[in-house]
Amino acid sequence: MKKSLSTLTNIQYHVTQENGTEAPFQNEYWDFFEEGIYLDIVSGEVLFSSTHKYQSECGWPSFYNVLEPGNIVKVEDKTHGIQRIEVRSSFGDSHLGHVFNDGPAPTGLRYCINSAALRFVPRCELIKLNFAKYEGLFKTEKD
Repeated sequence: MKKSLSTLTNIQYHVTQENGTEAPFQNEYWDFFEEGIYLDIVSGEVLFSSTHKYQSECGWPSFYNVLEPGNIVKVEDKTHGIQRIEVRSSFGDSHLGHVFNDGPAPTGLRYCINSAALRFVPRCELIKLNFAKYEGLFKTEKD
């Protein structure tokens, strides 16, 4: 699932390797709500689930929880004259976005993440791509 840095698009490279930010409301996943999981575009680390995604109206994909907490690192960020908490992937060290304390229950957190840092794996491909352990996150038609 790893992606070579040389195969990243310009925006994927800028966001993940240069701590960039993509434009709000003009990115792939800000208003995308298909069932599945989200990976680090560079390392393939499992990061988020669509079950924790919500419409925050901020223009970027927002999650109130992390699917695999060990795959996320939080770093103090004092750039742009404000204090924030940056979110990076643990193994890939990709810049993902920031986390804020204005999210919904039950966590009160809003992980505001750049679409360019993510790879989406739809629910229908979880088993085929060796992510079967996450299939249980989603209700089946029998439920």
